[in-house]
Order: sequence, then C-alpha cells, then structure tokens
Amino acid sequence: MSSNPSPLNSSRFEGCTLTGALSVLTEVRDAVCIVHGPAGCTHHNFSLLHATLLSNDRLEAPRLLSTRLTENDIIFGGEDALEKTIARALSVSPAPTSVFVLSTCIVETIGDDTAAVCAKPRGVPVVAVPTAGFLGGVFETGVRNALSSVATLASPAAEVTLTANLVGEKNLEYGVDENAAEIARLLARLGIGINLRFVRRIGTGDVERLGAAAVNILREPALRPVGEDLKRRFKTPCIESFPTGLAGTCRFLEEAGRICGVDASAAVEEERAYQAEMLSRFADIAGSRVCFRPPHPALNPDPVAEAVCAECIEALDLTIAPPDGVVIPLPYPAPVGTAGLRRMLHRWRVLIRGKGRG
Repeated sequence: MSSNPSPLNSSRFEGCTLTGALSVLTEVRDAVCIVHGPAGCTHHNFSLLHATLLSNDRLEAPRLLSTRLTENDIIFGGEDALEKTIARALSVSPAPTSVFVLSTCIVETIGDDTAAVCAKPRGVPVVAVPTAGFLGGVFETGVRNALSSVATLASPAAEVTLTANLVGEKNLEYGVDENAAEIARLLARLGIGINLRFVRRIGTGDVERLGAAAVNILREPALRPVGEDLKRRFKTPCIESFPTGLAGTCRFLEEAGRICGVDASAAVEEERAYQAEMLSRFADIAGSRVCFRPPHPALNPDPVAEAVCAECIEALDLTIAPPDGVVIPLPYPAPVGTAGLRRMLHRWRVLIRGKGRG
C-alpha cells in the first residue's frame, strides 16, 4: 500500500516520450537502461522516477546510465559514446540480463544509428527503443514503444494457460498495485489467474511467459496498438481497458469469460451482490447535494470518470446541485473496478461529512 494519500498525484504520467518509456523499462528489475543523449535527460528522469519510487515505499533507485553526449559528440556523432556506455552497462554489478537503449531528441536529430549499435552480439540482449519525442511523440508514445520493445524478448509459448497478462499498467499512478489486485480479484471469480504484469516488477526471464496467457488486459484503450502487436506476435486476444463503473465491471467479467471460454454468469451475479453490499455501506450520504469539478485546472474532465460518477450518484440517490453542493473532484483517471469505486466513495464521504449535507 502506498503511503501517498493524495489521489491527485495519480496524474504523474504526462509529459516526455522518454519518461513514458522509462516508466515501463525501469520495471524490468534486472535490466540497465541507457539514455543516449545529454546527461540532463537522464538526471531529470532519474529524479522523477526515484521520487516516485520513494513515495510508494520502494527504497530503490532506477538503474540508469547516460552516454553524456558532449558538443563534440553532437557534431561528429555519438555512436562511439554509446558503444562505451553499453560496455559500462554490461560491467555493472549485479550484471544486467538485458539492456535497453533509449534515444533522445538530439540523437535523432544528428542521425546516430542506435539500432545498428545495439544489434551487435554481446551475450545479452541490447534493445533499441525509439523514444525521441521531437517529431510529435508524447508520454503514451514512449509507453507503447517500450512495451513493444520488451515484447521482442519473448517467443510464442508452447502451451496457453487459463491466465491473463496485465499490459501497460501506469507505473507512476497512485494505486497501481491496488488496481492490479482488483483485476486479480475479479478474474479469480472466473478461475483465471495472472500470468504476467507486463511490465511491473518483473525480470528479463519472466518476459518469456508473455505468450502463454489466454488474454491480454490493456490498462486503457490508448494501448490498443500494443494489443494488436501482441496479437500478431502471439495470437493472444485482448480486452481494451481495465474495468470502470458498476455495470462496466460486470461487462468486464462477461468479456473475459467469453474470450477464455468460461461461463461468467455466476461470477457476474456474485459481483453484483458484492457491489450492492459495498453501496449499502455508504447509505449515510444518500440524499446529499454535491457538485463536481476537474481535479486540476489544466485537466479536462474525463468522460469515463464522469460516467462512473453519474452511475454512483444514481445508485446513492445523490443530487447534483451547483454551486452550493459539496465540491468533489472528479477522479483522474477513472477508478478501477468495484474496489476503486469503494475508495472513491470513501473520499466522497469524507468531503460530505466535513462540510455537512446540502
């Protein structure tokens, strides 16, 4: 459980393509990541990732190296600097089982052939990951490119098991492990286990299991290109999003059951009863007057979050009454599953009780 009490910190997954890729690749625990570019790119991302790990009670540091390109490297090319840094990465202790090389905007501008340098045989895989964002890439681009690059380390499985992969969890998101636990709880109703969290706290060797799952569950629809890539590689169908909302969570069970050939009817009825019991715990706020606002002025309201809130308002007989209703921030991103709704409603209760009913 994270010690970070603020759901607003869940929005720490916007920004640079490089940052998006590193949020994935640094979760391969026995790998070393090389940022091919100026030292500042590495320093900025190391600081962000280290602070995020600490805020989630993980006393560890991301294994990052930089090629530390100088003005001469930028003028004459940085491939020699990359060769030397790969050699340095392979000599660190404990020795890495894989190395990921991430490009930066300046490297793409000067035209270094990063892929060719990485392709040389070295005894462990050295994987080039395109992460320069100056041509229009954003954080999500980095996440997608990183996931597809890690997938190249896996081969088709000899046997498919009744399990699921969680693909593209937001590793900078508050509550990431709680969300994974909720997916595991839901799938357990269907007798489906978790094969691999791709990519979250795994080793290079674990990636080999990627093709053994019966279904890939994407964190969000923006990862659809990754799901399509994995389907081409391993013939694994996917569910395009973690479940949100009361009805959406039940639909998730139905879809997972359909894909995996499991009758989901009993699981859905059990989950509906579980949801009704959960909602009954918040009967004390029924009839309250509320109004909603985005969690931050720079963020547009998330239509999925708005739909989830509308569903809960109806279920709890709340009234939307701006401007005098109790102000409640819209969740960002939308809460996952029934457990996510319970945490959200607990925050609503705290706010409503703190200011009184309308």
